Amino acid sequence: MSQVSPVAVRRSPKYGVFTAIGVALGLIAALILTFAFTGTSEPSPFTEVRYSQSQTFGFILLWCVPAGIAVMLILAMILDRTVGRRTRQVNVVREVTDETGSLD
Repeated sequence: MSQVSPVAVRRSPKYGVFTAIGVALGLIAALILTFAFTGTSEPSPFTEVRYSQSQTFGFILLWCVPAGIAVMLILAMILDRTVGRRTRQVNVVREVTDETGSLD
């Protein structure tokens, strides 16, 4: 026995992919910010400690990665709202099978 019924299908973005792209963009931004400014040669005015370039990269990474994720997820939600409005109707065939195993 089979039934045909119409359903609405819409595309939606893959949020995991957008999150991974946000992490990559945050990493690239942290690299650029770390090597663009030479502020590690002088001690910090607050702690009087001289930080290495890898420590500075780690500190900047703590801000850039979550910011990159947030920006990309906001973009994914905007795309979901705009692309998600376009739906199309398709016909789906639903088949019901008997699982009892009888061969009548």
